[in-house]
Amino acid sequence: MDTSKPPAAATAPPGAGQPSTDERVWKAGRLEPMPIRKLPDAPPSVHLLGPTVFLVALGVGMGESYMWPRLVLLFGPEIRWLFLIGVTLQAVVMLEMARYAMATGESIFTGAARVFKPLMWFFFAVAVLVYIWPGHLSAGAAAFEEITGIPWTVTAVAGLILVGVVFSLAKVIYNVLENVLSLLIGTLVLGTAVVAAMVGSWGDVVDTITGMFAFGYLPPEAMSAAWFPVIVGACAFAGPSGMQQMWYTLHLRDSGAGMGVHIPRIRGLRHAGEEEAMPSRGFMFDTDDPAEMAKWKGWRRWVTFDALLLFWGVTMLVTISFTVIAQAAVRQNPAVREVIRNEDREVALTAMADAVSSAGSSVLGVIFLGFIALIGLNATLGLFDSFSRGQADMTYNFVPGAKKLKMSHLYAAFLWGVIVFGILILLFGPADGPSGILDTLAFLSTFAMGAYCVTLLLVNNRMLPKPIRPRWWTNVIIGAGAVFYLGMLLYSLFAYGVVVG
Repeated sequence: MDTSKPPAAATAPPGAGQPSTDERVWKAGRLEPMPIRKLPDAPPSVHLLGPTVFLVALGVGMGESYMWPRLVLLFGPEIRWLFLIGVTLQAVVMLEMARYAMATGESIFTGAARVFKPLMWFFFAVAVLVYIWPGHLSAGAAAFEEITGIPWTVTAVAGLILVGVVFSLAKVIYNVLENVLSLLIGTLVLGTAVVAAMVGSWGDVVDTITGMFAFGYLPPEAMSAAWFPVIVGACAFAGPSGMQQMWYTLHLRDSGAGMGVHIPRIRGLRHAGEEEAMPSRGFMFDTDDPAEMAKWKGWRRWVTFDALLLFWGVTMLVTISFTVIAQAAVRQNPAVREVIRNEDREVALTAMADAVSSAGSSVLGVIFLGFIALIGLNATLGLFDSFSRGQADMTYNFVPGAKKLKMSHLYAAFLWGVIVFGILILLFGPADGPSGILDTLAFLSTFAMGAYCVTLLLVNNRMLPKPIRPRWWTNVIIGAGAVFYLGMLLYSLFAYGVVVG
């Protein structure tokens, strides 16, 4: 998709003030009305690159490569029915997040503020509470330690600093991220499929796929204070976790998807002076115009292709590969289950690396651990960028006086702030090792996901014109998502008195 801005986007009045009295607008909530603008033509539905690469990069993260294989090592592939539910729910959530972002050019955070401003500030606070935990990078650094012997804390701190430098020097941050993440994801998908084919068997593949349909399977040990919170967190990590789906609306906007074409892009700190003025609200297209509605249907086909093939399909392919590797690890060393059961959870990585090495060479085990390390860096690039975008967006639009700064300056402030917090957590934090940090992040993410399902229902059904609101069955699925995430969270709290595994 060509995400360059048309000339009109650069000169379109950003709306520093109220629309003129004779200008058509869409009124949504108590915030400033959205002027009516033309919806751009949709690109071809079938495509390779685009904003979904961010969700794929975050979806193909530590949940798929580490947390779920670890559960398979312990409970068998039948536990993956929960993964199927989680990743399918997230595909529907992705479509509904895109609905609002492409229709308005606003983030879902602004949509939440249109419903009720404290709802938006709730997510601002949740982001700060959850994403000071550098869980993905920690687990990746643990894999790197297996290869090199360098302590994981040293590698993780160096990785955090690297992320900050890369984003600060980038001209247009979106372009850098899309290119880097696309390369990493392509390498990961092909690499893990090849490794799984070498160490696994057709029986492993069949068990992996049939295990996704073992609905209701929960062995007694899974229903314990030690492991149920971990399962809850893994369900949140079935695809992009926490607030990553909400941040996806900002990536859609920066890619020029739908009405996002009318919004300037965020630049790196070094190029902040080149940034255009940001509008104070989004825009709406004429939903009574058949030609505009035809273009809207084209955009929906485009994002549906993303959700079903690129997001759901690629995420499923990679997790199948890692699950096959996990089953090979158990076959080679059945004692690994007992070691994990006795709380040495980091041994899952070692066991899977040993299984890969058994295919013929210890070099293959090193390559596998290298994949895990890359996933940690890959997910951290996406997470820290997304966190900074989201916090900067809310600050710029809703904190008095923030518009005196450029969006790029606010982005850089939040980016380096979360990096400093991350370094402090790595060096002095309360979690016990990289796996403990990852479990904490996953469980806290579950709470945010239940809350954003409720927010989606409110925003899309109240703030959008009726012709483009979601259908009833979509609302039922999103409502079920809220019950799924919040229900498991509350059950863990009241049944076991545990909120972090």
